[in-house]
Amino acid sequence: MKSNAAQDERYKRQEASDGRHYFNLRAGNHEVIGTSQMYKDKGGMEKGIDSVKSNAPGATVVDKS
Repeated sequence: MKSNAAQDERYKRQEASDGRHYFNLRAGNHEVIGTSQMYKDKGGMEKGIDSVKSNAPGATVVDKS
């Protein structure tokens, strides 16, 4: 996830049927590896993406398998 988080093309920006926005982070093989919370507007979603981009590279990885 860390290597994918820095690449903007890995984020699929989407709008739910109720108008809220969210994104999926995808791996190189297009598998969804993360889904965001729901945001009221696109600006909030973009801030969420920016946060993931800046925080994911230094994050601790926890394997829950």
